[in-house]
Amino acid sequence: MINTIIVEDQELIRKSLRIVLESISEIKVIGLAENGAEAIRLCEKNIPDIVLMDIQMPVMDGVQATKQIKERWPEVKVIILTTFQDITHVRNALNAGAEGYILKAVDPQFLIKGIELVFHGGSLVPQHLAREVFQNINYGETDPSEQQQSASNPYDLNDQELKVLKYLAQGLPNKAISELMFLSLGTVKNYISIIYSKLNVKNRSSAIMKVMDESLIREK
Repeated sequence: MINTIIVEDQELIRKSLRIVLESISEIKVIGLAENGAEAIRLCEKNIPDIVLMDIQMPVMDGVQATKQIKERWPEVKVIILTTFQDITHVRNALNAGAEGYILKAVDPQFLIKGIELVFHGGSLVPQHLAREVFQNINYGETDPSEQQQSASNPYDLNDQELKVLKYLAQGLPNKAISELMFLSLGTVKNYISIIYSKLNVKNRSSAIMKVMDESLIREK
């Protein structure tokens, strides 16, 4: 059972998500909140496994709430619920520690799979959506020489680190990466720590966003 809190300022969306999640999955919704401050109070009473967090809300927005939740309960995993209208705020939420983001209008089965992925240690950053986000954010801001430089491995990542980074960008948890690369779990964790240091990021989501933003992994 995955204990989940839904944080959304629109009552209809909150209740609809609860009905959908509990009717077709093993996800248990243990609380509903209409803003970030209320979400924090719910976490104080009963720490959840997952928080589905809207971004734009009154009293306290999702970015600030995510930051406080991750500082106080780092084991709680946060998935940002967003629309294309507020997608530019997603980067701030991921930098605050969120494990991923997903569109509110997504198919319920995809949402459930995303929650399960994050619960088991993966990251939820849909690559097709990330590309569109960065195209919108960076359009006209990067010249061809900068694009060429970003694609030439400016962070001095070796082949093994690049391979681990590629699997991170695919949202795979550490155990899956270790099995695919025939490495121990401890070795994978060491690689990830080195990658974070070289990229100057603090978590998986920020690393993935940097991969997308700077085209560090080139598709073949």
